Amino acid sequence: MSHLFQRSSVHTLSLILALCLAAAPALAQKKSNRANDARRHTTDAATVFDEIMRSSDSSIPKELVDRAQAIAVFPGVLKAAVIVGGREGKGVISRRNAAGWSAPAFFNLAGGSFGAQIGANKTDYVLLIMNEKGLDKLLADKFELGGEVGVAAGPVGREASAATDAQLNAEILTYSRSKGAFIGAALKGTTITPDNNLNEAFYGLNARDILTGGVSSTPNTVLIYPQTLARY
Repeated sequence: MSHLFQRSSVHTLSLILALCLAAAPALAQKKSNRANDARRHTTDAATVFDEIMRSSDSSIPKELVDRAQAIAVFPGVLKAAVIVGGREGKGVISRRNAAGWSAPAFFNLAGGSFGAQIGANKTDYVLLIMNEKGLDKLLADKFELGGEVGVAAGPVGREASAATDAQLNAEILTYSRSKGAFIGAALKGTTITPDNNLNEAFYGLNARDILTGGVSSTPNTVLIYPQTLARY
């Protein structure tokens, strides 16, 4: 009986080992895919922000960038409409810290609209989170622009002197770029949620932990985004 039990145990361990070895390539491929997703999102976001800030007459005023506590970029958000319209996209957010800018956390953006409309286009969105109140709301499981947090279309140009009181007092300033035109854009009703599937797969942390100091050293894979923010 003991001999049979030993043979059974050996067989079971061999089976477990074989299954682990068979699963290893699939897990490695999944990890590689997540790393590629992280690299793509951060590279696209960095490219959008760099292009906007290099524009001579239609960039975000530098004094607002200097004051921002966090910056979000959602590149190439698809807005499609056939009677009922909606937008959906992915982006990244970095928070200002003592060393410059934090490792980027991944977020989703979604929103809808109604009316007689048809067509599809892609739009880049940039959000400046100006204070801790705006950042705290953004770090909730689901955050809708507007409501308790002041949101305003951000001023455009090298100088912010033309900004209104609403813009200067807003917790979040919002911008959009579509077909080459960069403007301050009202995004009330748009929902932002953490993409914690990607955050946890890439960092092993959720968005809140990433943006509150959970990542001591930004991985090279996604370093381009905080480096681009630091440049401006």
